Amino acid sequence: MNQPMPPQGQYPYPPQGQSQPGYPQQGQPYPPQGQQPYPQQQPQQQPGPQFPILVSTMNDVPGLEIVKVIGEVAGLTVRSRGIGANFAAGFRALGGGEIHEYTQLLYQSRHEAIMRMCQHAMAFGANAVIAMRFDCNEIAQTMSEVAAYGTAVVIKPND
Repeated sequence: MNQPMPPQGQYPYPPQGQSQPGYPQQGQPYPPQGQQPYPQQQPQQQPGPQFPILVSTMNDVPGLEIVKVIGEVAGLTVRSRGIGANFAAGFRALGGGEIHEYTQLLYQSRHEAIMRMCQHAMAFGANAVIAMRFDCNEIAQTMSEVAAYGTAVVIKPND
C-alpha cells in the first residue's frame, strides 16, 4: 500500500519499542529530501503447505523412479463467499487492486482440492501425484469451483 509522505520536516517515529512498516526505527536517519519513506518490509514467505504425499507439477521426479502408474485422480471443492464479504469485496473492487477476501478464498480452496486429491490417490495405494494441475470455474456468479487433478503413481528412490 502506498502511504502519503508526511509534511516536510515531520517524520514521526513509531512509539518507543514498536516498529511500524514504512517508518524508520529510532536512531535511523530520515530519508534524503524528495525520496520516498523507507520501504515496507515484506513478510517472510512461509514454505508451501505440506501434503501427506508428494505432489508435483512435473511429469517425473528427479532422483525417484516411477514403478507403477495408477491413473488420474482429482479433488474438488466449491465455495461461496458470505453476503457480507461479497459486499465488502464489491466496494474494494471499485477502487481497483487486489481483493484480499477472494485471494484468501482461492488459496483455501486450492489447498482443500489438493488435500482431497491426495486422499483419492492414497486410497488407490499411491505415494505421489505427478503432473498436477488446477481448473477453476465460476458457478452462478456466486460460487467458485476449484479442481486439482493429476496422475497417481508409486515412486521409489533410484537404485
